[in-house]
Amino acid sequence: MIKWLSIITLLALAAGIAIGAMVGASGNIFMADVAVQVGHIGDLWLNLLRMTVIPLVFCLLVSGVASVADAASSGKLAARSIMVFGVLLVSSTVFACFAFPLVLSIWPVDPGAAASLIADAGGQPTQAAAPPTIGEWLAALAPGNAVAAAAEGAVLPLVVFAMFFGFAATRLPQAQRAPMIAFFRAVADTMIVIVRWVLYVAPIGVFALALGVGLIAGIEIVGTIAQYLVVVSAVTAAIVPLAFLFAIVWGGAPIGRFLNATAPVLAVAISSRSSLASLPLMVERSRDAMGVPARVAGIVLPLAVAVFRMTSPVANLGVVFFCAAVFGVELSPMALVIGGFVAIAISIGSVGLPGEISFVASVAPISMAMGVPIELLGILVAVEAVPDIFRTVGNVSGDMAATVIAAKGEASQPEEAAASQPG
Repeated sequence: MIKWLSIITLLALAAGIAIGAMVGASGNIFMADVAVQVGHIGDLWLNLLRMTVIPLVFCLLVSGVASVADAASSGKLAARSIMVFGVLLVSSTVFACFAFPLVLSIWPVDPGAAASLIADAGGQPTQAAAPPTIGEWLAALAPGNAVAAAAEGAVLPLVVFAMFFGFAATRLPQAQRAPMIAFFRAVADTMIVIVRWVLYVAPIGVFALALGVGLIAGIEIVGTIAQYLVVVSAVTAAIVPLAFLFAIVWGGAPIGRFLNATAPVLAVAISSRSSLASLPLMVERSRDAMGVPARVAGIVLPLAVAVFRMTSPVANLGVVFFCAAVFGVELSPMALVIGGFVAIAISIGSVGLPGEISFVASVAPISMAMGVPIELLGILVAVEAVPDIFRTVGNVSGDMAATVIAAKGEASQPEEAAASQPG
């Protein structure tokens, strides 16, 4: 269903831009006014997506952090796996913070196309807020009122509160903790149901948004969207060789053997766009092709699919960097630190669903924390099917690399050595 919906949404995007451009070129005032009114349907659709962001982010982080903490307490292997996940996540996030500004400086967004997009999406010129001092930033980390922070869209302090809440939940007795975590998971699942409902009418919403964009910007927007796809997809795809590098250098995996083990998994990832769908093959290839002990693969890979997405901070930050370039928002070093922190936190609590479903819920909090307008997300979600392929490919590469790294030295444990003795 999602695959066909993506295709229809892409067609709706193209149709909206084309029809809007024709109406704008015709000079017909009545038709232009109709197009503007239809565009408000797109605003409604975007607001329906926005309304799920805060409750979804909070509930996913609480349940996700609590699950990670529980997993870490269950054994040394799980704890070491989480440490590996953390190193890989931080490395990929730092890579993104350097790579995207470099690429966009070499291939900058066309000012004319950016101005047209801003005129339609923002309505008013966007001014970058002055970056806070280090002291102000530290003071703002903890929300004085968590409810007020949620109402004001202050994502960073809300993320901090959710993480503290999740870790604190692990200290409660099981009889108290389990139903509370189940409640937050149920709320998050409910938000996902709402997002699914909204995405069922994505072709209508995207068409209405694209109609307004085409009316103002004409077909020039096509080049900007193509640039977005190339930039985000290329940098996200670069996570694959980065994951291979970690597996070879840190995990000690021979490059040919690791490539042979990973290649079939990448094929499944490209076709399914799902790390979960790739999990059975990842387990089989890790054990049979890489020699990873079965108990290691059985713990690390399910945990990786649940909480570790190496490309999530990269691709999500890429969207924010591109939107910042379109709106002319200068990102300070402090904004990069904040964005990186939120991107990593969001990746822990994100759901294993196709990118079109989790796109706004994952990217909007990072944009809001970095002070970048989110008005373009309703357009960019229409083409998320393309970057999502590279997200999944990078994620399964990171999962395989993390498994090899976590398994290093495990085969020498007594039970493995005994199993290898004849008779």
